[in-house]
Amino acid sequence: MAKKTASPNRTSATEMRRRVELYIDRQQNNTFNYKQVAHAIDALTGPQQRLIAEILADMAASGDIIETTPGKYKAPQRNNVTTGTFVRRSNGKNSVITDDDGEAIFVAERNSMHALNGDRVKVHIAARRRGAEPEAEVIEIIEKKDQTFIGTLQVEKHFGYLLTDSKFLATDIFIPRAKLKGGKTGDKAIVRITDWQADAKNPRGEVIDILGTTGENNAEMHAILAEFGLPYRYPENVTKAADKIDAGITPEEIAKRVDMRGVTTFTIDPRDAKDFDDALSIRRLPDGHYEVGVHIADVTHYVKPDTLIDREAQKRATSVYLVDRTVPMLPEHLCNGICSLRPDEEKLAFSCIFKMDENANVLDSRICRTVIKSDRRFTYEEAQDVIETGNGDFKEEILTLDQMAKKLRQRRFDEGSVEFDRVEVRFEIDEEGHPVGVFFKESKEANKLVEEFMLLANKTVASFIGKVDGRKKAKAFVYRVHDQPDPGKLADFSALSRNFGYKVKSQGSAKEVNRSINKMLKDVKGRGEENLLSTLAIRSMAKAVYTTHNIGHYGLAFDYYTHFTSPIRRYPDMMVHRLLERYLAGGRSANLAKLEEQCKHSSEMEQLAANAERASIKYKQVEYLGDHLGEVYEGVISGVTEWGLYVELDENKCEGLVPVRDLADDYYEFDEKNYCLTGRRNHNRYRLGDKVRVKVARANLERKQLDFALVDDMGRPLHEDTKAAAAQSLNSGGAPKKRNNAKRPSRKK
Repeated sequence: MAKKTASPNRTSATEMRRRVELYIDRQQNNTFNYKQVAHAIDALTGPQQRLIAEILADMAASGDIIETTPGKYKAPQRNNVTTGTFVRRSNGKNSVITDDDGEAIFVAERNSMHALNGDRVKVHIAARRRGAEPEAEVIEIIEKKDQTFIGTLQVEKHFGYLLTDSKFLATDIFIPRAKLKGGKTGDKAIVRITDWQADAKNPRGEVIDILGTTGENNAEMHAILAEFGLPYRYPENVTKAADKIDAGITPEEIAKRVDMRGVTTFTIDPRDAKDFDDALSIRRLPDGHYEVGVHIADVTHYVKPDTLIDREAQKRATSVYLVDRTVPMLPEHLCNGICSLRPDEEKLAFSCIFKMDENANVLDSRICRTVIKSDRRFTYEEAQDVIETGNGDFKEEILTLDQMAKKLRQRRFDEGSVEFDRVEVRFEIDEEGHPVGVFFKESKEANKLVEEFMLLANKTVASFIGKVDGRKKAKAFVYRVHDQPDPGKLADFSALSRNFGYKVKSQGSAKEVNRSINKMLKDVKGRGEENLLSTLAIRSMAKAVYTTHNIGHYGLAFDYYTHFTSPIRRYPDMMVHRLLERYLAGGRSANLAKLEEQCKHSSEMEQLAANAERASIKYKQVEYLGDHLGEVYEGVISGVTEWGLYVELDENKCEGLVPVRDLADDYYEFDEKNYCLTGRRNHNRYRLGDKVRVKVARANLERKQLDFALVDDMGRPLHEDTKAAAAQSLNSGGAPKKRNNAKRPSRKK
């Protein structure tokens, strides 16, 4: 009988491991997965690839290689020196994000060289001990990031120091007397770290600015802006430059434009608005169709490129809206005066003019510069009253636009646009800036009327530039894009929605997925879990950004979209206006790289502004409920973490934490997959979306933190009678691991 020979596709496990190890030895600091290894060593069959996956997993478990992320590995580098960005944390969990592969490697404080958050550093990665996490030691600070911190001054006879609650710094900052800038105990101050000697426990710094007295409203709002690196004062020289701009409109300028001063035109804005950057016009045409104009303040007529005003606007990139104030992008003389489309004043505008039928079909459109005169300034409430009653100024015009808007909106949803319609929390503020009440801002028909025509204008402008025929290349332009959601996040949201009895598709076409989300959002309307699920739906989506590379807008289901309608408060809109002017005049394509750089900056500043707005809302929530300590509210669990339960109150949408340490009836373990805390002994379970009753226990303004305590229907502390039993349980055999008592992080909304 002939002896059997091994198949060429069959390789012993020992031989396969040898090949894998040879491959790993050649990788230096590169990451790899089992498919890359298999391809490199010609292991092409399914069994061979499964064997390689097992070998890699075994090597990672034994410490021979490092699993950087699930399924991705790298060889441990002995005595490895690399560079990266230092991440400092007040809880001592410092790390360095390496330039090579973005891996976060732990750095003990003793090995940090007092590097600060964001510093560029050179590190030595120690040889990894079997079964231990890799560690690094800072050996050089390559580039120091300018570091400022905000806190309260404490001044002694010969020195002072800053008490800060920064998540990036655990120590106070020592300040020599000469560097206090007149600051005194209790002042809110911005301090720059100047040095941190190797043998010193505390860094040294100097006061940059005194914001006011800690707790005073202006000081705290300025502190929030400064925390996010946003300006809190307008430069005097920029303001003076704006004051010199002539508001007059010459006959020569009018002659260059489409004159629409005789067409019925009005603005619809919030009641406290001071800058009116958009207006609507409508008139019936002889053929029975309608001419609808979307008129936008012609800011770039007054603000020329590379001027003092333009450079300041570009740096700011956006207006910032805090609870009690607006920090404008442009000087007040421009945003509230010259450019604002105020009633009964002739104004210059950049307009989209649409010819539409009664079914809101766009038959024709043009983009042009105009001169207009607004006949009426409506608040949203006033316009809403006209829509609801059918009576009031310009009722025919408003009612016609409302019907058109509803048809545009329905058509947009039919095409797959997502209907996010969340309630916004607003505070009633007294003269000192203290919150005395809470109200909700809901989007009604008047809001949606304006929204639909702004969306139409933005879409039209983007299509005009980006949509080209044949093989023509579109000219460089600024787009507002929104990528498809991450499949994993969408799947998680779909699973969570099922827990509440709602079906959301995580697979299929964008139109199908978005329709299922819209149905869920409609079905959940008015229910306890509405705000929670709508928030989580938003979080499952990608963030919209500015870019020159158009990929469409997923959430709106638009192939082309930009921001054209708010140049008073957004710099990208000014960029769009200038590009339109250039291209309408037959100009060549703009510099793509320069535009992209400006887009990136604008996206970053937009995010910082949103963070500052949320921080100001959180501060006012804490301030408001600080006046209601001990009061009981009903709420819903809006977040579950290892450190406790976040609860959103039904009455005012304020959110606070029930710390896990206060759940004294048992030891609770965090189930990340199912968004719940489960008691080890009694199996009590607190899930995302559960209805609870809580008492306002603590309000810490410095940290912007609210603590709640669970109570029963009678307002008594929950599980009070079981604390002793719980303590006995925890001290018995099989006690849980010691809890990490580090300061809890704040949860991003």
